[in-house]
Amino acid sequence: MEIGSLFQPLLLQQHFEPQMMGYYFKQYQNLRMNFHNHNSTEIMYVISGECRVELKLETGIKSVAMKKSEFILLDGNVPHRLIVDEVACRMLNVEFHFSERQDIFPSMKELAEKEEALAALIRFPDSYLVLADPDELYHVLKSLVFELDNQRLETGVMVGLLFMQLLIRISRLWEQFKEGQPQTDYYIKQCIQFLQHNYDRQIRVKEIAAHVNLHVGYLQRIFKSITGSTITEYLTSLRMEKAKLLLMRTDIPIIDISEYVGVGSRQHFHSLFKQYTGRTPVTYRNSVDKQRYKYKLSDYS
Repeated sequence: MEIGSLFQPLLLQQHFEPQMMGYYFKQYQNLRMNFHNHNSTEIMYVISGECRVELKLETGIKSVAMKKSEFILLDGNVPHRLIVDEVACRMLNVEFHFSERQDIFPSMKELAEKEEALAALIRFPDSYLVLADPDELYHVLKSLVFELDNQRLETGVMVGLLFMQLLIRISRLWEQFKEGQPQTDYYIKQCIQFLQHNYDRQIRVKEIAAHVNLHVGYLQRIFKSITGSTITEYLTSLRMEKAKLLLMRTDIPIIDISEYVGVGSRQHFHSLFKQYTGRTPVTYRNSVDKQRYKYKLSDYS
């Protein structure tokens, strides 16, 4: 038995698992597809550019505009078509349906029992939803596609794990959306993720603003109002926490740690670390070593 729809209550009653039907990267320009449909759920993710997806619903034609980092989750058997104007649009499309469980992984029913957001998504009453992605979903999608390339559409351990992660992340994104998470929270989350992925190199605020598609001044204002810190203060705190971790858990020479956390000048790193912790990097590592020695001695007492 096969089910083409994600929004299908039967997935909560019997044991089904997702199965990939097709996937591809494709860049479009000056395109106007004919309406078509297929018995599988589809994710159409915009990597760059912009496009429109038109849907034939019982209420009439619905036009959905999408831009970079947005995606539509489209239920099975819904007539639709893609329209791209002069601005090129690069997309990642993934199609999947559900079949009776054959593998060792949890079924959709078992996953939904432990992840309420997924259960709510399966009970979604409409035939599509459109969400903005703070980069989390795209990385999972890419990993899934690359793994499928290696597996040649055969089921593998990593494919199963990534598919579960994909569906749970989509359901959590939708949960945030329906609860009315402020758009500013979305931008701040993107900003913080960018800092976490790039703290080890020199970063300018205008680069961060460009990454989240906001004006520098506006980003600085909302970041301060939501986090209580400026972007620079947050980045410094992030770097110093990473430095503390390296000093505690590695033998990396202290003179090299500044480069590991993106502070170009060793003297500046020394000054920042002392301001942040009240100790120099040397005294901090020595105190950690003494604690380790103390714990080792206590094992014999």
